[in-house]
Amino acid sequence: MKRGFWIGAVAALSLLGSAMAQGKLTVWTHYGGPELAWLKQTAASFAKSSGTQVEVVEVPFSDIQNKFILGAPQGQAADLVVSIPHDWVGAMAAAGVLEPMGKYATRSYIQSLSDVAVDALTYRNQLFALPMFAEAVALIYNKKLVKEAPKTWDEFLKIAQDNTKGNSFGFLYDLANPYFNYGWFTAYGASVFGRTAQGVDASQTRLGGDAGNRAVSFIKDLRYRYRLVPEGVDYGVADSAFKEGALAMILNGPWAVGEYKKANIDFGIAPMPNPPGGGQWRPFVGVQGVAMNAYSRNKTAAANFAKLLVSTQNQVAFNKAGGRLPVSKQAVQQLRNDPVVAGFSAVIALGTPMPNIPEMGKVWGPWGNALSQAVQKSDTNVAQIVTAMVAEINRGLSGR
Repeated sequence: MKRGFWIGAVAALSLLGSAMAQGKLTVWTHYGGPELAWLKQTAASFAKSSGTQVEVVEVPFSDIQNKFILGAPQGQAADLVVSIPHDWVGAMAAAGVLEPMGKYATRSYIQSLSDVAVDALTYRNQLFALPMFAEAVALIYNKKLVKEAPKTWDEFLKIAQDNTKGNSFGFLYDLANPYFNYGWFTAYGASVFGRTAQGVDASQTRLGGDAGNRAVSFIKDLRYRYRLVPEGVDYGVADSAFKEGALAMILNGPWAVGEYKKANIDFGIAPMPNPPGGGQWRPFVGVQGVAMNAYSRNKTAAANFAKLLVSTQNQVAFNKAGGRLPVSKQAVQQLRNDPVVAGFSAVIALGTPMPNIPEMGKVWGPWGNALSQAVQKSDTNVAQIVTAMVAEINRGLSGR
């Protein structure tokens, strides 16, 4: 980092500490464009009604977590962050910089949210952020090529193979991406970790065994048995093919639909059909929520502003601003005629949150490497690859 930039950042943090001392709320956000405008407008409305001024400060997404963890104990972090992804919660809560938010939330409010959103932002039985929006991958299909979303694997396979010819494809996605592949693992009975009454338990790794072997074998089959996803296809290739109208179906998330609309693709959204011999396909769900600084001097005002941001009315307004998927059941109901909200909300309800514990950082690398190895050649030994993956994850978790 350049010295001048660092000095500027320290000065900015000092100003934020002064603002907190004066009773003004400070909010860090990574939003931009219409979402940032919405946040500033909501802050202005809150200031007018409450008399508490709110300063909205733009901070790069990649900087927020470390700056918050380091700055909060020194009085140099914002009162609120709008918003944090749920897989940051474990590390930030363990660092002691997040205020538990359950004390500010009523039972009726919690019950008004999707269960997966509450689960995602809960760490060691405490809710550490108020849920704001969610995302998950789903089957997105081109209605020009697919008349109706397939509901079974046989229907899916026929559509995919019928549309795979010449320079056109039936189904593509990044085979080596663990996040995109998790639904296949759950369908065959695997999960990343086990669970106890206290939540996710990193002492139980469950990506391996027969369930893991079946999942990885199926992913490999998508290339070599069903001949759907050729070598060289990554996220960018699949995404471009769909935007060009050369792809019938893709596994992708809500972050992509804006570009699909710009490309004038008439698309639908549906759950992925269960794979052959497997159970319910359940993808990873990512949730973002409004988090409070445990060292804030203005917790009551911060809690009131946080609750305003995640109200049903504002979840609808936030969706209108940037297309994010609300987690309020009432907001989803109000937006039920929006096919993107309706389609992805149905998928999110099926899914499970990515583990929000710090140990998850030890999983992504070995998992992704294993998937890459498995789909490299038709004769790879899946059982050996999965066994080695689990051993590497366990070594990482034990610190060896």
